[in-house]
Amino acid sequence: MLKKILLIISLLYAAAAFAAVDVNKATAAELDGIKGIGPSLSTKILDERKNSNFKDWSDLIARVGGVGEKTAAKFSSEGLTVNGKKFSASAVAKADAKTNKADKKDKGAQAAEKKTGAGKAKKDDKPAEAAPVAQAPAATVTPADAATKK
Repeated sequence: MLKKILLIISLLYAAAAFAAVDVNKATAAELDGIKGIGPSLSTKILDERKNSNFKDWSDLIARVGGVGEKTAAKFSSEGLTVNGKKFSASAVAKADAKTNKADKKDKGAQAAEKKTGAGKAKKDDKPAEAAPVAQAPAATVTPADAATKK
């Protein structure tokens, strides 16, 4: 009987040791406990989390410098989750595809603006010319003045 109790306690301890750490709920100490995350990276994660919670792994990768797909996969294998989900390269690829599709729409709109010239001056448009400067009338020379100059 004592062996069964010890076995159950050790299993509970092991389960607690391998419990997932959610990036949106973890403290700095819990993040530091993930192999590969140090104080610098945990600070970056917490600073970004102050702005808003991470939606998914692709959001974490995009917002936290120093985290790419390889490191995200490594962190996930160490027990890090985003909203309770482990890292999946296919899920990140789908999110990236959506982002790329939105970027292409934006680029298409910009190209259409260039074609129509919306928002830009046409080539035929000339800059406004400066107002002519009034000149003093030329001095008229009378024959008497001409004689005195000689």
